[in-house]
Amino acid sequence: MMTFFIVLAAAAQAYLLGSVDTGILVSKYLYHDDVRNHGSGAAGMTNMLRTFGKKAAALTAAGDVLKGVAAVCIGRWLFGFLPADAAVSPYLGVYLTAILAVVGHTKPIYFGFKGGKGVLVAGGAILAIQPILLPLLTVVFLLCLVPTGMVSLGSIAMAASYPVLTLIYGLLKGFAADDLIVCVVGAAIMGGMVIWMHRANIQRIREGKEYRFGSKHKQ
Repeated sequence: MMTFFIVLAAAAQAYLLGSVDTGILVSKYLYHDDVRNHGSGAAGMTNMLRTFGKKAAALTAAGDVLKGVAAVCIGRWLFGFLPADAAVSPYLGVYLTAILAVVGHTKPIYFGFKGGKGVLVAGGAILAIQPILLPLLTVVFLLCLVPTGMVSLGSIAMAASYPVLTLIYGLLKGFAADDLIVCVVGAAIMGGMVIWMHRANIQRIREGKEYRFGSKHKQ
C-alpha cells in the first residue's frame, strides 16, 4: 500500500508541476496576451520567440527546463522512501515523473489542457536523469537545425535519438536487465510523445511549409 501511494504521489506532483506552463504565464502576465493565439498555437520557446521576442523565449526556456529537473528530483526523492522489499527499479521513479511532467506540459490541467510540445521539459528531465547524454543530443539538434533552420526538425531528431542513446549508454555502463528495460522504454515513451506533438510540423516539413528560424512567420 505504501508503495502505491509513493508512486501516486510522484506521478501527481510531476503532472501538476508540468502543468505550470511557463510560456502561457509569461505571455499572460508580462505581455497581457496568450501565446497560444499566435503562430503555431503552442506555448513553447520557439513560438514565444517569434511572437514576443528573445526575453520571453529565454524566460520560457528557463522555466520549462527547471520544472523538468524539479519533477525528476522530487520523484527520485519520493522513491527513496519505498520499502526495501518493494523490488522496484530505481529508474522507474525518474522516468515516471519525467513522462508525467511532459504530459502536464502538453496537456496542462490549469490551462484547458492546451500547452506546449514538451521538448525543453524533456530536456530538463534528461538533465536530471542522464546529463551525459545532453551534449550528444545537442549535436543531433544542431546537425538538423543549422542546415535547415527548422527547430522542429532538430527537436524530432533529438526525440528519435534519445532511446537509442539511452540503450547504448546503458549497455556501456552495464545496467542490470530490468533497469535497462525501464530506461529504454521510458526514453522511448518520452521521445514518442515529443514526436507525436510535432505531427503537424512533420506534415508541414513534408509540404515544404515549415517555419524556418529567422524567417518571417505568416499567421
